[in-house]
Amino acid sequence: MKVTVNGIPRETSSATAFALRAEMFPDREVLVLNGFQISEDAPLHDGDQVYIGKKGVFPDREELRSLMSARHTPGVHDRVSRATVGVAGLGGLGSNIAAMLARLGVGRLVIADFDVIEPTNLNRQNYYVEHIGRSKTEATADTVGRINPFIEVVAHNLRITPDNAAAIFGECDVVCEAFDSPKEKAMIANTLLESRPGLPLVCGSGLAGFGDSNGIQTVKRMDNLYVCGDGFSAAQIGTGLMSPRVGICAGHMANAVLRLLMGEEMR
Repeated sequence: MKVTVNGIPRETSSATAFALRAEMFPDREVLVLNGFQISEDAPLHDGDQVYIGKKGVFPDREELRSLMSARHTPGVHDRVSRATVGVAGLGGLGSNIAAMLARLGVGRLVIADFDVIEPTNLNRQNYYVEHIGRSKTEATADTVGRINPFIEVVAHNLRITPDNAAAIFGECDVVCEAFDSPKEKAMIANTLLESRPGLPLVCGSGLAGFGDSNGIQTVKRMDNLYVCGDGFSAAQIGTGLMSPRVGICAGHMANAVLRLLMGEEMR
């Protein structure tokens, strides 16, 4: 029988996953079969993808790639790891999106923001006390590196304008707009849709407060423009931005990126 073990094609006579582990890596505990981590034995079939790992040991680059490939189910990670994704703005949405994309194993992240981290950011943004005073690009690159040190991060510590947006994000496969200001949201949408008409743009709109989680949706507004949020919950006096709904919307946006990279049609 032919199976792939930790990214390497193997011939085996083992009939089950546990038998294969005993044959190849008897001292290892983690076993992922075709994208699912198993704790009970399961039969093997020709063409199966298996990852066998050791708890508490950081893998090298190739083994981590194999682990991500196994955990994301065969075929998904190969496509995601070749992608370049842009994140414009690294506040509540952008910092969380970048971390999610790092966990997905996106091969290259292009991030941009001009701001520094201050204490009021910590209620919803993916930063820590130790990051206060550092630029958001530097702190985000640090976080991504902690999650997966093999992801390439291209950081632009500047304000995005109509004059530089296309140059910064033009070679991305997908871009996430994660600004606070409606003016800046409109600016980058208009700039990229006009200058890079084939480039998918995923935007956030309507995520303030602690309202209905199920009101946050992903909607296709026009060709290559997707909007995540409820569309009306704006931050204002008496209605702040808090981590649960910000995180839900960031998850919608990261998942929209994944679906686009996988070629799914979204409505």
